[in-house]
Amino acid sequence: MRRISRITVAGAATASLALALAACGGTSTDSGSESKGDKGLAIAYDVGGKGDQSFNDAAYAGLEQAKKEFGYETADVEPTDGETDADKEQRLSSLAKQGYNPVVGIGYAYASAMKNVAEKYPDTTFGIVDDATIEAKNVADLVFNEQEASYLAGVAAAKSTKTNTVGFVGGVDVPLIHKFQAGYEQGVKDTDPKIKVISQYLTQTAEEGGFSSPDKGKTAAEGQIEKKADVVYAAAGLSGQGVIEAAAANKVWAIGVDSDQYKQEALAKYKDSILTSATKDVAKAVYNLAKSVEDGKPETGIVRGDLKSGEVGLSDSNPKFADDAELQAAIKTAKEKIISGEIKVKSS
Repeated sequence: MRRISRITVAGAATASLALALAACGGTSTDSGSESKGDKGLAIAYDVGGKGDQSFNDAAYAGLEQAKKEFGYETADVEPTDGETDADKEQRLSSLAKQGYNPVVGIGYAYASAMKNVAEKYPDTTFGIVDDATIEAKNVADLVFNEQEASYLAGVAAAKSTKTNTVGFVGGVDVPLIHKFQAGYEQGVKDTDPKIKVISQYLTQTAEEGGFSSPDKGKTAAEGQIEKKADVVYAAAGLSGQGVIEAAAANKVWAIGVDSDQYKQEALAKYKDSILTSATKDVAKAVYNLAKSVEDGKPETGIVRGDLKSGEVGLSDSNPKFADDAELQAAIKTAKEKIISGEIKVKSS
């Protein structure tokens, strides 16, 4: 469902952006352009913040694309340690009050806060990534079939292992990450039932650091490698950097997540150990929402990215992965069967 026309944001904030966001523990950026009479896209980061080389950085790429194309003022705001739903609500409210439109919460943790804020600011379009529970005329639920990309990652792992043992590291034991695990394990087993999959979660809650602790990821990966895993797939946000570091140190394969981690500058020294990444185009989803508002037809309701739409998939930046004809053939076959419906990928 879409609203028919864009509502021009009225009024200016009574306090400057810097002061308002400082009160929320955040930071902001803007283009310095005055070509628009109102403010544009604002994003509020998930745990780990900007610089995670994964989920949050993908959202920032979408913001940068919108800022460049539409020439308007944008904002991106960091989370704080140990914050509550009330803190998140204050952050979203501050952005909406100042005239940003749309306002996007990066991560399912914003669901409760966004539901409340969206009711208070009905003329602002909101977006939330990785949550489909908010039913409101001014909210777009930006979700993905992560299990489909993870299935392909499982095929890649099964075709690449020499020990017949592979690993999965999930950041937090929640339904979202269960989708990654389920697809990956299914992809491995459908390719070769004899391969062992070692799966574990770093924490039970995000507050314990499952998505923001590279040291936890490194320790978990080292434990799996000791058990002969020679391909380890991490769905753990910033913690995944530790998994990649451990894989590189032990000369085994890592599979990245969300962004093409082979291309991430901060991971450049480990890139030869990153076989591929199970990507989801958070950047495109964020940009598309901004564009829909700019075009006067804001997206609302569930907006889903999947293998068929090209919004989830596997990256092929590593030449050793891209040039492996047998591996690529297996992935192509699996992809075609998922898209046709012949393969039904589990989400839990």
